[in-house]
Amino acid sequence: MRIMAIDYGLKRTGIAVTDPLKIIASPLTTVPTAEALEFIQKYCTTEQVEAFVVGLPLHKDGNPTHVSPHVDAFAERLQKLFPDCTIHRQDERMSSVAAKQIILNSGIKKMKRQDKALVDKVAAAVILEQFMEERYW
Repeated sequence: MRIMAIDYGLKRTGIAVTDPLKIIASPLTTVPTAEALEFIQKYCTTEQVEAFVVGLPLHKDGNPTHVSPHVDAFAERLQKLFPDCTIHRQDERMSSVAAKQIILNSGIKKMKRQDKALVDKVAAAVILEQFMEERYW
């Protein structure tokens, strides 16, 4: 079974998943936020997901951001759709910065590096890696 990470945004939502053995976190896709729950439901019809990791948007000082109430509402809807799955919250501070650095280091051309959808799904993978490191390694 896989673990899915979600980097919720007001416009776009990045999604990443582990492999079935939960060793590797990989970016999966970025979807319009309005379509995120539908995408997740469809994905879960073909892949077994045992838990979700939802990024927790915090300021550097640890206080919630203006997006936090939206993320909380999303996590509640996700829990209702998947009552048998655990929903974890993971501090996502600096995940976008780390994602941009990973993309830069990967050698992707400048035009592609500016693709915000790419940053969002890589940020979801960063969130998932941090979660796995804290809990499994």
